[in-house]
Amino acid sequence: MTGSRIAVVTGAGTGIGRAAALALGKAGYTVVLAGRRKDLLAETDAAIAAAGGSSLAVPTDVADPASVHALFATIRERFTRLDLLFNNAGINAPASPIEDVSLETWREVVDINLTGTFLCTQEAIRIMKAQEPRGGRIINNGSIAAYAPRPLLVAYTATKHAITGLTRQTALDGRAHDIACGQIDIGNAATPLTEGLGQSIGLLQPSGERMVEPSMAAEKAGEAVAYMASLPLDTNVLFMTVMATKMPFVGRG
Repeated sequence: MTGSRIAVVTGAGTGIGRAAALALGKAGYTVVLAGRRKDLLAETDAAIAAAGGSSLAVPTDVADPASVHALFATIRERFTRLDLLFNNAGINAPASPIEDVSLETWREVVDINLTGTFLCTQEAIRIMKAQEPRGGRIINNGSIAAYAPRPLLVAYTATKHAITGLTRQTALDGRAHDIACGQIDIGNAATPLTEGLGQSIGLLQPSGERMVEPSMAAEKAGEAVAYMASLPLDTNVLFMTVMATKMPFVGRG
């Protein structure tokens, strides 16, 4: 048991998840680090410790219901409560025309990006409703793709649009239990995922051209998550967009 606030961050081994975990650690949270790769979780754990924070790495596959259940069982046993869930874990798939996307690829992206978020949300709500004092906060990692798709990324775009619906439903249903839910939509944070999208060679534009787009430090997205988490439960950021100022989003289309 601990007197500090408890947060769980999924996909905490790298990118925005690591940045958010570090920012939450600096803000005084004990951060439970969830992710599939134990070695990357260990790196995040060490970085939080070096900054004077506290964390616990729990290898987790959010697409596996048993793994998600085990994660939250660990939280119950070690800390007895949960104050914050940052649903961050997500993957993309190689750019491809809709008709060429395999069912296997579609299901993998949906299982991690959407079903994984749903499973973690269920488990977090069960804890938050039952604890004293009750309540807590859930933050979902949406994306600019939740509003405006990039070419040839149907599975990623569909799941991120779905996250917006899940955010709104969780915010509505959580009201009665002092559970706040919001979404952060991040544009062009410099992470391994954006490199995987092709940022190093230029991102595909609707015109068919490629452009190396301006990006921002992932740490700024992490700090934005920490800000959302800092609010009292009677105040909620329902949607926040944090983006590289000069990325081609506003005015697109």
